[in-house]
Amino acid sequence: MADAEVILRRPPCRSPSLLVRKARSQLLFSRRARRRLAALSRCERRRLRRRLLRAQAAGVDWRAGASARAQLPSGLARSGLARSVPANVLTQPVRALGSDRVLVLLPVEEDFTFNGICRVTCLYGQVEVLGHIISQGQPAQDVFSTYTHASLTISGIQYSMPDKSEKEIKREIRALLKPHVKLDDRYWAIEHFTPLCSIVMLEKLRTSTINFMSSYPGITSVFLQENPPLRINSEYVILKTIGIRRHRRKRGICLSESALSVLEELVNVCCDGCPVILVCGTQDIGKSTFNRYLINQLLNSISCVDYMECDLGQTEFTPPGCISLLNITEPVLGPPFTHQRTPQKMVYYGKTACKNDCENYIEIVKYVFKSYKRESPLIINTMGWVVDDGLLLLIDLIRLLLPSHVIQLSSTQCKSMPSLTPEYVDAMDGLYTKSKIKKRYRGFEIPEFGDNLDLDEDKDSSALHIFAGHKLMCVDSEFSSSKNSRNRESYNRIFRELTVLSYLSQLMPPLPKPLSPLHSLIPYQVPFNAVALRVTHSDVAPTHILYAVNASWVGLCKIVDDMKGYKRGPILLAQTPICDCVGFGICRGIDMDKQLYYILTPVPPEELKAVNCLLIGTVSIPQCIFKNQDGLEGTIPYVTTDYNFNLPGASEKIGVRETEEAHEKPCFRYRSYRKGK
Repeated sequence: MADAEVILRRPPCRSPSLLVRKARSQLLFSRRARRRLAALSRCERRRLRRRLLRAQAAGVDWRAGASARAQLPSGLARSGLARSVPANVLTQPVRALGSDRVLVLLPVEEDFTFNGICRVTCLYGQVEVLGHIISQGQPAQDVFSTYTHASLTISGIQYSMPDKSEKEIKREIRALLKPHVKLDDRYWAIEHFTPLCSIVMLEKLRTSTINFMSSYPGITSVFLQENPPLRINSEYVILKTIGIRRHRRKRGICLSESALSVLEELVNVCCDGCPVILVCGTQDIGKSTFNRYLINQLLNSISCVDYMECDLGQTEFTPPGCISLLNITEPVLGPPFTHQRTPQKMVYYGKTACKNDCENYIEIVKYVFKSYKRESPLIINTMGWVVDDGLLLLIDLIRLLLPSHVIQLSSTQCKSMPSLTPEYVDAMDGLYTKSKIKKRYRGFEIPEFGDNLDLDEDKDSSALHIFAGHKLMCVDSEFSSSKNSRNRESYNRIFRELTVLSYLSQLMPPLPKPLSPLHSLIPYQVPFNAVALRVTHSDVAPTHILYAVNASWVGLCKIVDDMKGYKRGPILLAQTPICDCVGFGICRGIDMDKQLYYILTPVPPEELKAVNCLLIGTVSIPQCIFKNQDGLEGTIPYVTTDYNFNLPGASEKIGVRETEEAHEKPCFRYRSYRKGK
């Protein structure tokens, strides 16, 4: 630094631009940087020159780009010099450990926003990801920051410093790092360690789910994008080895002050009891993100959280078209297609919207809600349909489920909905329930735990369920979505297909075994007279029911009726039952001679013994499964352009009709499959 001081005391007779040009050979300015330099004023050029000369005197190699901070001496990094270098060049120290591992040092209240998937282990200190705190000594967590959703951020948080000397703290850090990193890497970590700094190890993540989904064209970019940035620096090269890419903090999830205060209050309430929390708001307002953040924060304090899914289109833990109740014990660190789980109770509604059959939707919600034991806090997710009949249906849900807290998300960019205060809910008629205040009878009563909806309008109004009230908590959402009225349906369809693919990945063997294409797996043989059939979304003629079942996504359900008395099949149900669903599968073939269905499903055999009903809905199998499986040659089964839309139950609204090449035009007909093919 003494040499730097001598340089700065040179007589001011020389031009600053001349001095900068002399240092240009070592600082390696690009053409764009030289154009920017010419546009600077004299004072700005003088300040820039002073910063460059100080950095040069400190021994920084500017050609290393973002690794400049890692090369600064520890004493210099703690001084004010590090702040004088541009923020887009200096970042948190990052070091490659080899074997697809990276070490990151996170000072307190500093963030690491990224895209990609990785396994996060906190070796020293504490960090926070989507509300979940990862401390040293805890198991590693799989983090999925996919490109379909907002980027996730690893934040260094303040922790209690041990009452030890600096020498003892460094000795403790060396001991914690010894099982994971080599000697040189431990010295590097100690050199760049600052008080209240957290040391995080990021590892490349490999799972059978990710490998299976990435085997289909176009889905790899969901987890990792190959296009390089405009500026390639050493940090980018290091992070690419584990499959992640760093971004600016503004691309991450940003919670408003109102959201943070509501989350803090809800955590305090849940630690003292078992409240029922209902989250509502318009489409793409951030309900799912808020729910994940709330679940993760609650799991920091309590062991489990109950979650009830009432949104049919964008489900969180199950394939689409389901109403389910789950007990969550592990943090949620990614979008829905990264954490499919087995519910305690699940009913397959069969459609992704309930606008044409709200009565059956209400009945299913009642049926699932009966299983809630009130042993842990319950979070209820609702649909984004909150206009016209959707708002009235939401009022019915509030009266039926009796939440203690209603979280209403709103935004200045979205159409506002009325505040769902207890007074407003009491004064409004729902779609099927009557207001306590108004005398006119709009619909029919929904008893809290009744078995059937009562359509008797002459029933005494005193028997109506009395709404007890709730606490309304409003949240100003700052969540920005790329969806709009034009592309929303396309986005939602893609997300649903990703969820179905994630569910089917359970068929794959665990790593390190190689993937197996679906058409090579051995299906279950189900006799015609062992299960009943029902198409939930349309009336299908009995002569064409097998056309609807073949190559379809089916719900594996349990009904009360016994199928043993039937000798022949197929067995058809007159109406859609409300029954438990144990899982899903693909009817990959029908043997007409042996009267067998061939079902491919990840549901274990002990649970399949109770299945006696197959429900077929509007949820379809992703087209990539038919067209892009490895090993397929020649004509592709079930894919055709010569489909007869005049058949009963056929509709152009169900599925997308695409034009195929001449060599990919097989005829749609019954397929006969034998076991093992």
